[in-house]
Parts: sequence; C-alpha cells; structure tokens
Amino acid sequence: MPDSGNIIEVQGQIERVTYFNSENNYTVAKMRIQGRRDLVTMVGTIFSVTPGEILRLKGRWGNHPRYGEQFTVVSYESVLPATVKGIERYLGSGMIKGIGPVMAKRLVSAFGAETLSVIDCEPERLNEVAGIGEKRIEMIRKAWEDQKEIRGVMIFLQGHGISPAYAVKIYRQYGRDSIEVVRDNPYRLAMDVFGIGFITADRIAEKLGIPKDSGARIEAGILYVLQGLADEGHVYYPYGELVRKCSGILEIEEKDIPASLDSLVAQNKIVIDDLQSPPSSAPPSSDAPVYLSAFYVSEVGITNKINEIIACPRQLKLVDADEIAAQAQSDLGITLSGRQSAAVKASINSKILIITGGPGTGKTTIINAIIKVYNKMGRKVLLAAPTGRAAKRITEATGREAKTIHRLLEYSPGGASGEGGFKRNETNPLETDLVVVDEVSMVDTLLMYHFLKALPAGATLVLVGDIDQLPSVGPGNVLKDIIDAGCVQVVRLNEIFRQSRQSMIIVNAHRINNGEMPLAGGDGVSPKDFYFFAIEEPEKVLEKVISLCKEGLVSRFGYNPLDDIQVLTPMHRGTVGVANLNTELQKALNPAKEELLRGGRLFKAGDKVMQIRNNYDKDVYNGDIGRVAGIDNEEQELKVNYDGRIISYDFSDLDEVVLAYAISVHKSQGSEYPVVIMPVLTQHYMLLQRNLFYTGVTRGKKLVILIGTRKALAIAVRNNKPQKRYTLLRERLKREMTVRRET
Repeated sequence: MPDSGNIIEVQGQIERVTYFNSENNYTVAKMRIQGRRDLVTMVGTIFSVTPGEILRLKGRWGNHPRYGEQFTVVSYESVLPATVKGIERYLGSGMIKGIGPVMAKRLVSAFGAETLSVIDCEPERLNEVAGIGEKRIEMIRKAWEDQKEIRGVMIFLQGHGISPAYAVKIYRQYGRDSIEVVRDNPYRLAMDVFGIGFITADRIAEKLGIPKDSGARIEAGILYVLQGLADEGHVYYPYGELVRKCSGILEIEEKDIPASLDSLVAQNKIVIDDLQSPPSSAPPSSDAPVYLSAFYVSEVGITNKINEIIACPRQLKLVDADEIAAQAQSDLGITLSGRQSAAVKASINSKILIITGGPGTGKTTIINAIIKVYNKMGRKVLLAAPTGRAAKRITEATGREAKTIHRLLEYSPGGASGEGGFKRNETNPLETDLVVVDEVSMVDTLLMYHFLKALPAGATLVLVGDIDQLPSVGPGNVLKDIIDAGCVQVVRLNEIFRQSRQSMIIVNAHRINNGEMPLAGGDGVSPKDFYFFAIEEPEKVLEKVISLCKEGLVSRFGYNPLDDIQVLTPMHRGTVGVANLNTELQKALNPAKEELLRGGRLFKAGDKVMQIRNNYDKDVYNGDIGRVAGIDNEEQELKVNYDGRIISYDFSDLDEVVLAYAISVHKSQGSEYPVVIMPVLTQHYMLLQRNLFYTGVTRGKKLVILIGTRKALAIAVRNNKPQKRYTLLRERLKREMTVRRET
C-alpha cells in the first residue's frame, strides 16, 4: 500500500472520466499509472481533462471506506506523451484543432515517436501525410502554438488556484499578454471573460497578495454586486442596501465602500441619481438609486423617447377612425368586439398604444386588423418580437414577415461601440409609419431603449403583451411600468372568445390568473388538453415525466419527444430541477453514439440545446433552442441547427450552450410548444408564484400536463406577490407627464 501521509508525485494517462460536478469542478477519473497493473482512481478539483491526456499529479494516496484506494489530487499539470500509443491517443482526443482520431493515426504511422517533435519543430513535413494540405498544416501549427501558450497560462493560473479550463478563454481574450494582465489587475477577468466572475477573479487576487480593502477590489466588487442584482431584474439598487450588501459579500466594513462608489461615479461606471432631492455635495440618501451607467442611460432614454413620440403630431389627422376600422372588419370577414374595435381605432388616434390580455382574448385578431388599416392607407408597417420563436409565431399568424428586435435594428458585430452594434438608431432611424411589437413583457430596459432610439418620432407604436406573465429575464419591468404610469392609452382585453373557451388550457390560464384552482381530470371535467397527475415523491415525478416523454405521449398521441414536448420546471436544482431532468431525459431520449464530453458535460448528436447568453457575433440569443447537428473533433467544433441556421461553437465556448430537454419557466417566455409538462411540488416553495405558474401553463398550445401535488398548485395560485424589482421608469414617466400638462 502506498504511503498515505506524504504528498507524492505520480504520472499517468486518463482513461475515462467517471464523474464531474460542474458546480465545484470535483472530478473522479480512471488513470493508467506506470508500474500499476490496474487502473487507478483519481479524485480532486480538476477541470476539462480528456481521455488520452497525460497528467503529472501531486497528491496523497488514501483509502475510501466505500470506493477503496484513491489518489487525491492537490495539484497537476498536463504532460506531453512519449510513447507512440500515447501520442496517438493524445492527438486523437481533440486536444489539437485540426487533428482527430483518423488523422492522429496517419500522423503516428508516418512519424512514430517523433510525431510531436515534427509538429513542434518541422510542421512543413506534415504534407508528407495523405490528406494534409497547406490549410490544414497552418491550422495545426497555430493550434499547437496556442496550446503551448495556453499551457503556460494554465501553469500560472493553477499556481493561483484557478481551473485550467479558463486558460483558453483568458488566452483568447488577451493573447500573449494574458499573464501580465492577470498579474496587473485580475479583476479585469470578471469584466472581460464570459464564465469568469468576481469570485474567481477575487481568488486570483488573494493569491497575488491584493488586500481585501484595496480600492481596485472594492470597485470591482461593487460592479459585480450591481451586475448580479441586474441579473435578478433590478435596474438600480438603493444606496444604503447596496452598501450593506457589498460589505457582506466583500467582507469589509461599510465605511470602506462610499469612497469606491464615488470613484466609480467619477469614472462614469455608475450613476447615483436621487429623483427626490436636488444635486448637492451631501452624501447620498439611503434610498438614493445607484445604477450601472448603461441602465441609467436606458431608463432616462426610454422616458425621453416616449415623451418625444407622444409630443410629435399624428400623421393620420384627417382619417375617420370609425369608417376605416369598419372597412378593415369587412375586408377580413370578421366582427370585432367592442374592446377590439376600440384598440383598432386607438392605433389611428394615438401615437403609442398598449394592448394587453391573456390567451384567447383576440390580440392577434387586433394586430391583423391594425395591419389591414395601415395597408389601406398606404402606410409602411413593421412587425417585431424579442425572440426568434416569438417573431416566427407572429409571422405565421399575420402572413407578414416579423423580425427579432435585434434584426430589425440591424445589429452588426462591428458596429460602433457607443451604439452597442445597432445600425438603426437616432441618426439612422427605421423607415416606417407603424411598428407593432409582440410579447413586450419580455423586453428589458436596455433593449427597449435601443429600440425606441431607432423609432422615428412621427411613427405610431403598438405594444402587445400579457401584463400577467413573468417580467423580462433582463432588468426592468418595462411593460408594467409604462402601463402603471398612465401616460399612454391602454386597451385591456379580458373576454375569452367562444372558440377559445373550448380549450381548458386557456380557461385554466384565466382561472389561475383570477386566483382560482385549474380544472383537470378528477374535477368533474374531462379535458382533452389539460391533465393533472397527483404524485408526491420527486423520484416518482421524474419517472412519470420520462415515461410520458419516451412512451405515453408518443404511442397514444404521436407526439415527437424532442420537437413537440417541452418540460418546464421552476427550479434548477433537485430531482426535478432543470439539471437533473436534462441528464435523465438525455439518457432516455437520445441513444446517439456520436458524443462529446467536455468539463463533465455530455453533448450528443441530436441533443436539444439552448443558448444561454446573447451572442451578437453568432446572431443567437439567450433562450434560442436548437438541435446538435454534428460534432467535429478535428475542427473542435459543435454545430447546432437553429431553425435551419447552422451555428458552430468552438469547444471552449460550450459554456454558452446547455441541454434543453427541460428548461426553466423563465427561459420559456415568448415561446409556445405543442405539449408542456410541468412538475409542481412543494419543494419548489420559494418559486411557486402565480405569474410563474400562469406563464408556464400558457406556453402549451395543444396539451398541458401538471405533475405534483394539489398543495403546491394551491400555493402557486394564491401567491400573487411577485418579487420586487427596483425600477424608476414609472416615476420618471409620471413626472414627465406632469410637466407636459403644466406646460
């Protein structure tokens, strides 16, 4: 038995990764170590190791009471293999872009034990191998040089307790200056590199000896806290609460924070704007709002643009609204209800109109009628929505092209930084007389500001959305704030039309919204589209979800598990949370052999996946769902099909993509699915809210299945206190409205 007390060094080759925890990078892997006949179990905090990779480990031998002998890793580094077999496996593992298993075999056949030396010192000799041309040689040469640089960055970062997985991203961001940048100001990483937050940067800073009360650390910490609060939906945060929160997170005294807040104001990174008090040299009040600068500019900008649009004279002064609305009904062969007709007329008489209502209340009918009216008058109409799926749905409903707001504003990755890449703005506005934006509840403060900047003041704006759904994933509560401000005309639709009353999905959505329990099988009704299965244990709920997706809904109704069925859940963790549901559903629904294991995350060809951040360069956005179209180990790319568009991801960018067999209710906004399956358990207590429950149910078009307990349903229905979001848009709009009336 090896010595279990002292730290020793061993070297071996990874055979397989048996376990990986993405939250803390804890890894269990099997290794082949020289001098040991059997595979050895290695455990420790290691990230992104690949079968075939050779590691030099420092650590201790030990004996686990259940799993037996293990080597616990304290530190490690990647080592180039020396044997022909090891070289082939190393190169074939996808470590070097341009070389996959087939090419690795050819290279080793040609150069044997000298293969790595040839790649390193004589890359031009690679053309001696069949199938390798100048383009491939250049790709391999560059990838090899990058790997050498990255290994240097890895060794430096590992010495400061940082996962090697981040080395690739850091090197891509800073190149040969990576180590210098990290040494100089590790907090830049939290700002510049996706996936590296303040906590990781702070860990590096601590290793580098940067004190907890240093100005650079406090400033970076404040920005980190404000960004985290923005991720929770807040546009600003009160000064006093922010100081207390920063003090707790940064583990410093509250008195050390105001000076850094003042410094950030001087750098134009934050804004402290007390609406109630005139500017003075006195310290800000405890309630004074503290904004990240972009959110302050956006909130004030939305207020100014709405005011400008309202103040601009209408273009349709001489139009008889009653006559033209009646003509539109005749042309469409429909009869509008009183409120629908009022909405159509308001689109002629008002500069900004909001139409809000739940499912089945006729919002799409109104949109079609408004389009008809403006077409008859020879006016130009544009349609938009926040997401690709929402835009596609409005296109299908109207027969006219609708674009995402980003595409409408002609986002360009190379755009001017001051405009966030949007080519359409106040100096290059949209050419239109009317813009109709659907699913406005999803539009956050930043996007609404960019959109309004591009809207000509003379145009009419119609905003359509369901005020009772969840607010936007991004910061703010724009639709609700504009409605509550009372500054624009609002048409509220609450009548369910006869054809919609046949759908228990729609009936139950309105019942939930009214604080009533939904009706399902066992309640004296026999719905064809709404079911509830009473199951208490999370493990049994999981079994039921898998059974329905794999067999029940397929054999009985013919639904496709991947294309038609979407599992929604309020939670990310737990047995029926997003993470575990995806793991289990992938096992049950995707038998594909073509797969990729990176950082303990498994992707297979055909997997249903979702983009989780806006990537303007790729033109894919947070919440977009696609299917894995292929895995290219030589090019180190995973390809995803988004509604016919193939997007390639470098292996180092796969933290932008997650499995989407199950997604959170928040991520489902703006989408509709033929079938929705939603677990609702009391374990989800903190997230059981009426607007979340309502949003989940209204995502289903043909069938909604709830699985859980009636107690959990009752909690969700009763809880009509959505989490507070700090935003001052309503107050700003009200103040501007008062000023307009007085002048």
